[in-house]
Amino acid sequence: MSIEIKVPPLPESVSDATLVTWHKKVGESVARDENLVDLETDKVVLEVPAPSAGVLLEIKVNDGVTVTAGDVLAILEEGAAASVAAEPAAAKAQVKAPQPRTRDESKPVKTSPAVRRLLDEHDLDETMVIGSGKDGRITKADVLAFLKSDESSNVTPGDTAPAVGSVGEIIGLERTERRVPMTRLRARIAERLIEAQQTAAMLTTFNEVDLTKVMSLRSRYRDSFEKEHGVRLGFMSFFAKAATEALKRFPVVNASIEGTDVIYHNYYDIGIAVSTERGLMVPVLRDVDQMSFAEFERELGEIAMRAQAGTIGMEELTGGTFTITNGGIFGSMMSTPILNQPQSAILGMHNILKRPMVVDDEIVVRPMMYLALTYDHRIIDGKDSVQFLVTIKELLEDPGRLLLQI
Repeated sequence: MSIEIKVPPLPESVSDATLVTWHKKVGESVARDENLVDLETDKVVLEVPAPSAGVLLEIKVNDGVTVTAGDVLAILEEGAAASVAAEPAAAKAQVKAPQPRTRDESKPVKTSPAVRRLLDEHDLDETMVIGSGKDGRITKADVLAFLKSDESSNVTPGDTAPAVGSVGEIIGLERTERRVPMTRLRARIAERLIEAQQTAAMLTTFNEVDLTKVMSLRSRYRDSFEKEHGVRLGFMSFFAKAATEALKRFPVVNASIEGTDVIYHNYYDIGIAVSTERGLMVPVLRDVDQMSFAEFERELGEIAMRAQAGTIGMEELTGGTFTITNGGIFGSMMSTPILNQPQSAILGMHNILKRPMVVDDEIVVRPMMYLALTYDHRIIDGKDSVQFLVTIKELLEDPGRLLLQI
């Protein structure tokens, strides 16, 4: 019996999706619930599983095509088996010498979004790497092996490095360009950033925080915390709890603008920026004020893992009231984050550096971090923004305040 493979219902507010990659080709056997194809929306990648075991009879939509809910993607012949031509007995008996891998120029190079990102990061063309995966698909291992290898075994003819003369002169150097379309996620990120810059009166205020006591507290209880709760005690939970307490004291920072109205939220849903292979995502943790440190760390780990795996739901990416982004994990010293609209403020964390500081008229070495608060000046005054950031600073420099709420 033939079964139509259709685009599943899309998340709310998502009208269409782009077909990214087929994992099966016509004539191949598939198992029940095996992923057939990936569909990319503005925020998440959806997998389309096989409803039953059988053979992929026909593919109706190719890679890169935009589809909507209910569109037919392929035809599956339920219960059928893939036909495999029997090899002659003589051929089976022959032992062939291993042949070097070559790429079939007549077939398109197949890559996943993760592999394409890795290629872009190292300024490589997909035709330079020989895929070891099924149907010549390029895997991460292929790209990494190509980068580590000093030989040309993974380079197709014509893609070898330019010859170098005896006096160091480069021969046959070519100037090339590649045109690569934006992914849907990258295009959506660009759209939202431009929208934020064009609509909000963004201003950034800075401060610095001494993390001596936070680091001491974390070091003292890190092992017992992990043993008791099964999760690691990170820095983000301290910053999220401090930000939540500051939001309670300055409600306008937790507000948003809707038309000519200011919407004040009496809940604290904090978005945490997560870097993924597909781009930046901001999953939202709900009711952070009601979470313990362990609950926050556990939920953050789980939601960040889903974001990086591309399995996060659209509802987990919307509805936040405030955002925290940590550029320090990449070595950022100072930056001005852009608002995650319709939110009115975003806190930027940076790297921790030991710097000489004057404490009680003495120069001492302290672990310092610059903090940045970008806010919408249409509803948040400079006084509130500065005092909000000072509150976070005070809470982090004396973590006991977080427990006593003072």
